[in-house]
Amino acid sequence: MLTTADPVPDEERPAAPGEAYADLVRRLSRQSVTKHFDAYANVPWDAPESRLDPDDPRFEHAPEHPLGGTDWYRSQPPATRAGIGLHTVATQMKTGALFENALQRGLLELALTLPGDAPELRYAYHEMIEEGQHSLMFHEFVHRSGFAVRGLGWLERLGARAVVRTARTFPELFFVFVLGGEDPIDHAQRTALQSGRELHPLLRRIMQIHVTEEARHLCFARAYLREHVPRLSPLRRRWLALRAPLILGTMFRMMLRPSRQVIRTWGIPREVIDAAYVRNPAHHAFARASLAKVRTLFAELGLFTPPAVRLWRLMGIWDAAPAH
Repeated sequence: MLTTADPVPDEERPAAPGEAYADLVRRLSRQSVTKHFDAYANVPWDAPESRLDPDDPRFEHAPEHPLGGTDWYRSQPPATRAGIGLHTVATQMKTGALFENALQRGLLELALTLPGDAPELRYAYHEMIEEGQHSLMFHEFVHRSGFAVRGLGWLERLGARAVVRTARTFPELFFVFVLGGEDPIDHAQRTALQSGRELHPLLRRIMQIHVTEEARHLCFARAYLREHVPRLSPLRRRWLALRAPLILGTMFRMMLRPSRQVIRTWGIPREVIDAAYVRNPAHHAFARASLAKVRTLFAELGLFTPPAVRLWRLMGIWDAAPAH
């Protein structure tokens, strides 16, 4: 039975003082056994309250949403506002499923490089299985939404293949990609779950499952970087510092801005998109907030070189006083 009263799941506990990296990874693997979900057994797809209706007002963007706060959006008929909202959610889930696909392939590449007794080997397979369940959830939601959501273009597919290869050739860079895809959407979903707004129960359930397991994945990605970045050569550290803001800024836009298909389908004027996302201080603040933990990690790892900071500023994701 779906319920809207379930609390927002806590994040996985980070490494405790004195807890070794290998012990943390083993703990996360055990959590994958005791706290995991199945895309079909744990989501009541066929419950009456799970039906997706494009006219459902619960899919309307809230006034604090970048697009939802524009005069253009508020002037649309209720059915149009709801349709845009559901189409946007379906598109984000399609993007999420494609991101999970690249992540799964990357984890398999990483596993091939690990010795049999490495604690990361077991964890990589646990996470790959969980990401597969997330992909099933997302694809099922997209199918039931009734929207024919498009996949990646050829350039984006080419980029995804390059990302997959980095899991074998430069895994530290691969896990920056992981954080770029997971941190912004995790922040957005937690914000929605904690907002007090009435969410469609199917969407709420998918979010709850996703943030519960992604907390584990984010914990591992950060721990991996803390363990391995200090061992990189100076050249690789500089390369990582420069590539990271480009990846993070690009991934944020891909995950949380409306797709070209949504914009064309609903005839959203260019000036409205610019006002909502390009010239919107609140949206820029949300971008910075969604990557606050990544900035804290990069400060800890000494990756804020002057050229790198300029790129963080250029991508609109820099905070003048990152937490330490």
